Amino acid sequence: MKSTFLGAIGALGLGLAATTALAEYPERPINMVIPYGAGGATDISARTIAEPLGNVVGKPLIMANVTGAGGATGSVAVQNAKGDGYTMLFARVGSHSVNPAMKATLPYTLDDFRFVTVYEINPVACAVTPASGINSMDDLIAKVNEGGVSYSSSGVGSLLHLAAVMVLKEFGVADPLNQATHIPQKGGGAAATAVLNGTATFLCTNSSAVASFIANGQLKPILVTTPEPVVGFDAPTAADLGKPSLHQLVGWTGIAGPDDLPDDVAEKWGAWMAEATQDADFLEKMTARGSVIDFMDPVEANDFIQTQYETFRALVDELGMRIEG
Repeated sequence: MKSTFLGAIGALGLGLAATTALAEYPERPINMVIPYGAGGATDISARTIAEPLGNVVGKPLIMANVTGAGGATGSVAVQNAKGDGYTMLFARVGSHSVNPAMKATLPYTLDDFRFVTVYEINPVACAVTPASGINSMDDLIAKVNEGGVSYSSSGVGSLLHLAAVMVLKEFGVADPLNQATHIPQKGGGAAATAVLNGTATFLCTNSSAVASFIANGQLKPILVTTPEPVVGFDAPTAADLGKPSLHQLVGWTGIAGPDDLPDDVAEKWGAWMAEATQDADFLEKMTARGSVIDFMDPVEANDFIQTQYETFRALVDELGMRIEG
């Protein structure tokens, strides 16, 4: 009887110890990997949310840019990390929607990660210069059918590349890879500059990348891909133009851990981000950049990313855009 009693006490003690350990997460600072360089969209988003998020978490967040291979280097670092919640990734549409859909040799799949949130949506906006004489998507498609139209992007296989092709296809261009000329650039800024200086006719890019050019009248938006209008963009939405399939064509920022991240850790992150994304200063700064703050919990985030991936992959397969090398 005595040994049974002592065993029960011991088991209870172990159970309490385990419960205490779980309740204490996080016990130390959390490493936050940003897989793109300083000053880019992911870096800006991550560092803007860092202060309100750190206040909610109650432990320091150690921000580190781990760059290379279009976001793959930093992503792999988190993929290979221990799934204890102490190494997390600021994932992006390029690293976790476009790259998996476009690149056959990517060293990870979506199944290698567990998303705890998507919190920022960047509507895709298609834009031209006022001098182009193009005032609508109908005008643009008419010119594409006449020939001689080009579009810029941040590189082969980038979101901007995929976005322009997807938009042209949805608006009835039968062979978008050949009916319009792709002019890849080294980055999103250079892609916008190519339209500004007349090297390319149009681009479709994250709204945040062209918000300032649109505000000062250098570029004219002719489409935003969201169901609702975007502040500062006087352009019809995909819903207005009867193209709801383009609602999946958006940029986004989210947070993910390795695929074996425990349920309780994922739930904590969901609760933390639900609170942090309500911070007034964060909301003001991100909205001013053309972003839409749309908090998704862990289940919603994983569903959203999977649907977006499947949409992009279907387009890539249909048009033969898969990059094998």
